[in-house]
Amino acid sequence: MLDVCLLGTSGMMPLPNRFLTSLMFRYNGSSMLIDCGEGTQVSIRMKGWSVHDIDIICITHFHGDHVSGLPGLLLSMGNSNRTEPVIMVGPKGLEKIVSHLRVIAPELPFDIKFIEISKESEELILNGYRINAFKLNHNVPCLGYSVDIDRNGRFMPEKALEYNIPQKYWSRLQKGETIEEDGVTFTPDMVLGGPRKGIKVTYCTDTRPVDNIVEHAMNSDLFICEGMYGEKDMIGKAREHKHMTFYEAATMAKRANVSQLWLTHFSPSVIKPESYLEEVKKEFSNTVIPKDRRSVVLEFDKNE
Repeated sequence: MLDVCLLGTSGMMPLPNRFLTSLMFRYNGSSMLIDCGEGTQVSIRMKGWSVHDIDIICITHFHGDHVSGLPGLLLSMGNSNRTEPVIMVGPKGLEKIVSHLRVIAPELPFDIKFIEISKESEELILNGYRINAFKLNHNVPCLGYSVDIDRNGRFMPEKALEYNIPQKYWSRLQKGETIEEDGVTFTPDMVLGGPRKGIKVTYCTDTRPVDNIVEHAMNSDLFICEGMYGEKDMIGKAREHKHMTFYEAATMAKRANVSQLWLTHFSPSVIKPESYLEEVKKEFSNTVIPKDRRSVVLEFDKNE
């Protein structure tokens, strides 16, 4: 199962009851963060989760409301006795930007490994997460992220018996490991059925609607997308500053056939985003206007 928590929902600046946009996953003992604006670590603590287990930090772009919380977060991770390396993913220039931010956090007890994305899209396999980073359309280089938790085929003990595979190897084969014994090779496909549906979450913010988003969000269990403006007459401003309205996000959710849409990155001028929900649902019925720290546990389909 995959734990998902939208730590903050605000765009541009934090508000008294709304932290800046950040998303956190927990899966199989590893935590992953996407974006880290001011106040992110406070929201993590309010949720009751730990910063110690954050192994991966993905950054969409280098505007302050998406990266200004990094120095404090890294210091807190260091103070939690973390020594394992942290992987950071983001647009080209990530290492330089983080190095500048670390002027106030120069000494950490763990290494940071940087992965800079320069292609239109790139797939990474990290700690059980299959991450697809893809380019968006903002006024600076910006990435969206699709995160998949893949699921192996169903274990078929009758096939293991047919191939005379010792039972002590069954669990390792189920986990995808290839085993060699006395010149004989046992592979996972010998004991597993066809692939089963996994879990998929897509996150994008600070962008105009582009087909690239629909392509990568296709069939997501959860689509978390920027809704900067709730008023329909703000479409001109959204185009000018390369952001999105609630209705544009809902249209993409419908096109991508996602199960649920959570809007985020609300403009400070949008005081009551929930007041627009009824109209937005006319475009995509399973839309949610979340508050900070809205969470869900996504599980594999038990019927698969």
